[in-house]
Amino acid sequence: MPGILLGDVFPNFEAETTVGPIKFHDFLGDSWGVLFSHPHDYTPVSTTELGKAAKLSKEFSKRHVKMIALSVDSVEDHRGWSKDIIACNSEAPDSPLPFPIIADEKRELVTELGMQDLDERDTDGMPLTARCVFVIGPDKRLKLSILYPITTGRNFDELLRVIDSLQLTTGKRVATPVNWKPGDCVMVPPNIPEDEAATLFPAGVFTKGLPSGKKYLRYTPQP
Repeated sequence: MPGILLGDVFPNFEAETTVGPIKFHDFLGDSWGVLFSHPHDYTPVSTTELGKAAKLSKEFSKRHVKMIALSVDSVEDHRGWSKDIIACNSEAPDSPLPFPIIADEKRELVTELGMQDLDERDTDGMPLTARCVFVIGPDKRLKLSILYPITTGRNFDELLRVIDSLQLTTGKRVATPVNWKPGDCVMVPPNIPEDEAATLFPAGVFTKGLPSGKKYLRYTPQP
């Protein structure tokens, strides 16, 4: 079945983009990466999404994340549409789009990576490209994937929150609870014994009492 699983090395594909040809791993370098797809250029939901991504580009950069978009349209179409994106979503309409867009005209990448919405098809009967998000770590392995149908726009603020969690939990032996935000308490995983947890988290470990009596809801200030 086409697609890629969490922990897999992300394919080192070559592609044409709005900034010229790339080899994906070289494009990422030692950064984190976000690859996100959209059904087509010059479509309303996608225009709002890429506009929001452009507005948040500095926040992604602060986190050492490189962004790159993808659809099955041509480089020429991408460049023309980029002007609409900036004009509709930016206070500086002459500024360039701060990330490249891949031209996957032969649908090779959307097929290989499982980025298709089989419930939505174009006039030729071909499945449209879904609103897929891949987060890739500096080790070039897939850390997160989300597949939205084409009728649902994504939340790029939530993507930043998820990246904050991924980067924190990659470097520290913690987990983040529901609706966690940077600065909130984090959770101590159950596989860390109490004596080791006390050493790892000198700010203290706090256990929530439960009817079961099991001490698995353990919190600590964000390290």
